Amino acid sequence: MNTTANANDGLFFNEALFGLAVLAFVVLLVIEKTKPYREFPAKIYKESFVTNTTAFLVNNLILTALRASSLFLIAQQFSSFGLLSGLDNGPLKWLLAFAFFDLAIYIWHYASHKYEYLWRFHKIHHSDKCFNVSTGFRFHVFDLLLEIVYKCVFVVVIGVDAYLVLSIEIIELFFIFFHHGNIRVPNEAAISQVIITPSLHRTHHSTLRSEHDSNYGIVLAFWDRIFGTRKELIPANVGLDLIEAENFIQLFSLAFITERKIRQLFSWIPKGKK
Repeated sequence: MNTTANANDGLFFNEALFGLAVLAFVVLLVIEKTKPYREFPAKIYKESFVTNTTAFLVNNLILTALRASSLFLIAQQFSSFGLLSGLDNGPLKWLLAFAFFDLAIYIWHYASHKYEYLWRFHKIHHSDKCFNVSTGFRFHVFDLLLEIVYKCVFVVVIGVDAYLVLSIEIIELFFIFFHHGNIRVPNEAAISQVIITPSLHRTHHSTLRSEHDSNYGIVLAFWDRIFGTRKELIPANVGLDLIEAENFIQLFSLAFITERKIRQLFSWIPKGKK
């Protein structure tokens, strides 16, 4: 077996998938600019887009400098010991790997909302006051680093090649762009029974915690049904009440300021007499 040829074929396939994901981002960007689901003030949209794309560029520079991708290479060395390692590469293994991966990300997403030490980084993603396709770039670098380690554990436990995981990740990236799109989707009610759509994920970005602690799925919609975390409603507002960032520096710093501390500071401010 020519492992070098297989690796090159896998790399080419992943590059093609990534190219399609980038194309999808551009198409969604054009659609939401011409026919947006919800109109946001131009100033808020511009701040959101600039901050989100800056976060994407800086985060990738940091991850490259830290050689975070090498974690996947380390995990790949142990991929032959996992649950699916005994299956031949083929449609069955690919489908099972995709389903397990999507479930693993659902669990990680749920944990990121439930546990304060994870939420302090994940809330950066929810701080966007303008729900749009670029919101899919809005993540704290520590959130990404922790998730990479988690995914490496997944590779070891499940037992799939890192190239397959990378392919699944690119597919998930496409869906992240899709369900953050400020767009209207035809027959969305029916489609959302199978996959996560913008209407479901828009609820996940609600300002109200009782509403945004829901719809944790990335691709498949039935995890939220199985675990009772699905909500179908139209949020009045998106973003977070006490958390706001107008640029990347503020965005990075917000992870170290908890809502509890902000409320505590507000409680120290004397209230006027009624």
